[in-house]
This record gives sequence, structure tokens and C-alpha cells, in this order.
Amino acid sequence: MKAVIALGSNLGDLVENLDTAVALLREATDVQKVSSYMSTKPVGGPPQDDFLNAICIAESELPAQDFLAMLHGIEKVLGRERKERWGPRTLDLDLISYGSILSYAEELTLPHPRAHERQFVLAPWFEIEPDAILLTHGPIRELLQQLNSRE
Repeated sequence: MKAVIALGSNLGDLVENLDTAVALLREATDVQKVSSYMSTKPVGGPPQDDFLNAICIAESELPAQDFLAMLHGIEKVLGRERKERWGPRTLDLDLISYGSILSYAEELTLPHPRAHERQFVLAPWFEIEPDAILLTHGPIRELLQQLNSRE
């Protein structure tokens, strides 16, 4: 199943954090593509440093909940502490979409509920997969154009 994973870091060595996360994803999944790393301003949460973000496209046969648990395990290996919502973090791995699965469960919402509003998700995703479609929201090209026109 195709997984779209958003990576972000704003604590510690940001490049090393993302490089290590990608290496661990390569061990656990069949990584197909990784975007370049993009510096972005934080959205929501307390005042904090800028993030380094990327998107990774991978293939996996894991059930969605197990895939999410694997992402949380990688975050933990890299020192992620969940102290405050949208606070600074060494690593954030968000499952943006997983095949054609729609999920509205409290522990896993697919597609990610705010992906269509996030430049830091859409821009790197567009870089590596310009014709991608975000389930329930449409072509990421159009979503990105809408966001850019608001700025």
C-alpha cells in the first residue's frame, strides 16, 4: 500500500534527525521517493524555531494501525516527547495517506485532517509527485495553488 509520510523536525540537528528518520523508514518499508528538505515556519502551538520538513513516499503491506505504530516507534527512537500539542519536537512523522483508506478513528484519521491546509505537506509532496491526489480533497497541485493564492 502506498504511504505518504510527512517528516518534520525543529529540535536538535534537524538534517541529522530527518536523515536518520529516512534511514529507519528504509529499513522498515520500501521507500520510493523522498523530497528535498524545506525550511518552514511553525503552524500553531507555542513560539518555537522553524521546522525542516520533507515528504516520503513508501510502500508497505502493514495494516494502517501497525504502520502508524511503526512511525511512532521511529519518533521515539529519535527522542520525541509528546509534552504539548504542536510544540517543538526532534521528529514528527505524520501519516498523510495510506492507500485508499479512509479512517475517522480517534487514533488514526486518514487522510490526515489538516494536510490540505499545510504548505509544508503539499509543497514537498508536489516536488516528488506533482500529479498526486489527496483523497477527499483533490489534486495536490490545485490545493497548493489555493494556499499560495491566499498568501
